[in-house]
Amino acid sequence: INYGSNKVRFTSMVPSGSRIRLHQTLKALEEVEGGVRMIFDCTVELEGSTRPALVSESIIMAFN
Repeated sequence: INYGSNKVRFTSMVPSGSRIRLHQTLKALEEVEGGVRMIFDCTVELEGSTRPALVSESIIMAFN
């Protein structure tokens, strides 16, 4: 379940038709009642640019 996002920053515009790539790194894993909460560092790269298009933390919940 997508639980939400923290620290969302749109750092550059993405022109229509651009190629992008998402990089995610697991930052934290916490046990919650009936499952786990995962927090990922997310970066969306724009092909040909040195700046990312988006930087954020994504929170995902998974239940048994």
